[in-house]
Amino acid sequence: MYIAAQSVIDTFINTLLNSPAQQQTASEMPNQRDEAPDDSHGDLPCLEKLHSPTGSPPTSSLSGLMELENCVSNLSLAHEIVVNEDFRFKPNSPPTESLEGRVSEIVHRAFWDSLREQLNSDPPNYDHAVILLQEVKTMLQSLLLPGHVRLRSQLDEVLDMDLIQQEVDHGALDLHRLAGYVISTMASLCAPVRDPEVRALRDLRAPVELLREIFRVLGLMKTDMVNFTIQSLRPHLLQQAAQYERAKFQQILDKQPASLDNTTAWLQAAESEEASAVSSRSESPGPDSRGPVSASAILIRAYMCLLHWDPQDQKYPETVLMDRARLDALGRRLEMLVLEASVLLLTKAQCGGTVFSLQGFVGKLRQSVTALLEGSHTRDADLKGALLSVGETVLQQVTEAVSNQGGAALPQECQDLLRGQISDLWKHNNPVRTLIGERVQGFLQAMLEGGPAKRSPELPAALRLVSAELAELGTAFGRITHFNRTVFGPFYAPILRKILFPQGEAETGEDSR
Repeated sequence: MYIAAQSVIDTFINTLLNSPAQQQTASEMPNQRDEAPDDSHGDLPCLEKLHSPTGSPPTSSLSGLMELENCVSNLSLAHEIVVNEDFRFKPNSPPTESLEGRVSEIVHRAFWDSLREQLNSDPPNYDHAVILLQEVKTMLQSLLLPGHVRLRSQLDEVLDMDLIQQEVDHGALDLHRLAGYVISTMASLCAPVRDPEVRALRDLRAPVELLREIFRVLGLMKTDMVNFTIQSLRPHLLQQAAQYERAKFQQILDKQPASLDNTTAWLQAAESEEASAVSSRSESPGPDSRGPVSASAILIRAYMCLLHWDPQDQKYPETVLMDRARLDALGRRLEMLVLEASVLLLTKAQCGGTVFSLQGFVGKLRQSVTALLEGSHTRDADLKGALLSVGETVLQQVTEAVSNQGGAALPQECQDLLRGQISDLWKHNNPVRTLIGERVQGFLQAMLEGGPAKRSPELPAALRLVSAELAELGTAFGRITHFNRTVFGPFYAPILRKILFPQGEAETGEDSR
């Protein structure tokens, strides 16, 4: 039964990948926008290609490589549909200023100019027009549902290609009549969001412009149908998602045995960090200090490391590649939350709770701080400049709030101190930033240890000013790691067993049983 379900999912995924709405792949998280569907392009995330070990002979056949590529594509798309509720295809339209965009524009313009020249000749040449009508018919048929029996029959009757060819031979082809039928059929099949574009087709008179717009709108309708299918089948895919992804990854492992090397190194590094942490907490560290380290603790620490992954380090664990863009985005947001909380904590310490208790003050201050820090995490120089602006803005808003309440302004020495403290937050070893970072780490770790069904842990006082954003981030992080652990747990288990119980210890353990 499961094999049949996997086959159905594979068929569905392959259909999506071969549809006209297919997107170019990218290793980044898709930019899912909130605006209505349009002809802008989007990126489909993918699992990075798993190369064979350096120096290995090129023994793989072309068919084997194609099968591996198909596995990777299916796994990536299925994963994205499952974890991203807002996932949808967008028509593939390269950027206008790119080389691909310019070449595409030149080729399309040449094609439609050629068609215009053929139709304007005397007598008109309908060879390419007939081919386009056949493509229009095929696209309309792909939009029909099994229940559209009468519409399918009518489509075959009106767009009978043999009859159309006879009309061409006798000079009796009426393109506008056929286009009118096509537009009426599109109006009956399109989603409501496409109604204005379909109505606009009726105002076009030039045959070339009319055909070109028909193809454009049909492409959008095809994309709408693909997205509707995804939404309809998502609940069924969710039921089989973990087993399906696990089976697909196993197929990749069968073809690329070294595909867990980075994952192994990732877990080994996490074990070393966890063992050091346990040893430092132990009152009497010794040779047995590694004993309390558990597989679950190692895995949680490994997940936490992903939020601070060096972007230059390409040895990202293979089992988490599909979520790398999501985790990188969460890591950047986490860094900004730590800085925001640090600024708020320093400001509250210098100004007292009176100012912070004013209605709307904290919200307005946070809004300003967030806007100034946006994008400043990429380089220390950018962060230093941003924090200088943050310090000035904080003092300005504090002074304004105190003035409105009729209070005395902060002494100059307090202003200088606060400005300097905020400016020093750019340093990674800044005590306040380090303290807030540790508290955030502890909060997120507690959420992972509790699992998705447990209540969120109590936030430390220093983080309550950013509690809503931190809880949202923790929920998103927990959802990603929980699903990853569900899927790849069987692959992690033997690696963790070898790490925790080297060969000698493992054999001893087996003998003792």
